[in-house]
Amino acid sequence: MNLMKKILVAQATVLALWAVSAQATTDEEIAARIKPVGVVCVQGDECAKAVAVAAPVASAGRSADDIITKHCAACHVSGLLGAPIVGETADWQALADAKGGLDGILATAISGINAMPAKGTCSDCSDDELMSAIKTMSGL
Repeated sequence: MNLMKKILVAQATVLALWAVSAQATTDEEIAARIKPVGVVCVQGDECAKAVAVAAPVASAGRSADDIITKHCAACHVSGLLGAPIVGETADWQALADAKGGLDGILATAISGINAMPAKGTCSDCSDDELMSAIKTMSGL
């Protein structure tokens, strides 16, 4: 066989093996992959497999400094991508004026802006914890 035929046979063999392995799944395997991950139960109605699941809660006793160190410092200490720098009160004041005060900054922090994700990567932070961190970083 010439080289071109060998290459084509090798590619056809790989494709055939892939097709066979893709079809080798059973109905049980498919059902396991697409099964629901939970059940919604309404209070007062019976639910056969109801399991109480607690919502994630914020760590008790986190200070603004703890939150800043863990979630905010990466950008707000260096000013990465235009983030206002911790302690630069004039920059924070200009931002507060543009956003309608500290409540405007909080709203932006909750929803995210530019490269900053929602809640600045602190998904379990309460609004009060975020406001505390904003006040500490801004000095306002």
